Amino acid sequence: MNTTIYLVKHADELKENGIKNTNDTTQLMNEKYILSVKGEEQSRKLSENQELNNIDILWSSSYARAKATAKYIAYRNNIEINIDASLNERKLGNLEDLSKWMENKTIGVVQAYLQDKKWKAREGESCEEATKRVTVFLEKILEKNIGKRIVLVSHGALISFLLTNWCELNEELKLTFNNKVIEIKEPSITKLTFDNQNLLNIESIELHV
Repeated sequence: MNTTIYLVKHADELKENGIKNTNDTTQLMNEKYILSVKGEEQSRKLSENQELNNIDILWSSSYARAKATAKYIAYRNNIEINIDASLNERKLGNLEDLSKWMENKTIGVVQAYLQDKKWKAREGESCEEATKRVTVFLEKILEKNIGKRIVLVSHGALISFLLTNWCELNEELKLTFNNKVIEIKEPSITKLTFDNQNLLNIESIELHV
């Protein structure tokens, strides 16, 4: 009996200008970012995708924008949202370190992490570390929920890191599975089909949001 995992990247987040709460760390601010009006509408439409009908279990990152995306899926399926920090985005750490590291790069931040899996900023988290925690979480979910349809709402970098367990990076540093590019957009649904712990297929679900 196959188990289906839907990896959902949260919808569009609100862009903020002006004075931040100076008592908040960079990490805390990142956790608090909410969805934009556009993001709320994207989440509603995403939840109506037929792939997300009859979901048995819903897990979300503890970040505000992930929970806000998950609430629509929970409502349509009449289920509760389970929260686990294992689905949280990688810890960025010191932003000066990150900015300096990216200074002369011509690729995106996520691609840079995928290229150098051990690098991390002070008080941050490497690709390797983040991949390990979310992989352990997924393995537990698969072990306890054989045959279920499960949604995991998370973040772009972390979903990309998780997919490196089965995907390859092409010359453009894009994730590929069976020679097909797997894109993690905002938002997106990536469908994984398992036979017990063995991956059978990865598929990007087309969205109209």
